[in-house]
Amino acid sequence: QVQLVESGGGSVQAGGSLRLSCAASGLIFSDYAMGWFRQAPGKEREAVATISRNAGVTFYHDSVKGRFTISRDNPKKTVYLQMNSLKFEDTAVYYCAAEPGELTPWMGVPDFNSWGQGTQVTVSS
Repeated sequence: QVQLVESGGGSVQAGGSLRLSCAASGLIFSDYAMGWFRQAPGKEREAVATISRNAGVTFYHDSVKGRFTISRDNPKKTVYLQMNSLKFEDTAVYYCAAEPGELTPWMGVPDFNSWGQGTQVTVSS
């Protein structure tokens, strides 16, 4: 079965950077669209960034455009989220998700069926 393991979370001051990684196993990685999602306390889980199977297409939440970059390394079966200029409101548990097939602009939480356990990102102001 598909397994996704996130790493790289932690605590950082506002303006700092973190790089999240998600290692995948149990799947043909290049067949899957991948995404990073986050859930803050008391809020619904939301899509942060998604990436197509060959990394040719990416989508970002408006709040992270210009600050976050999603990328993937298919031979390593890993997807990354580089987060720069972090803000207090970026504080959340960040989840990696996978879904086979093509990436579409409207794909969100309900469209991804394989999820990691999450990694906490805390930004202090």
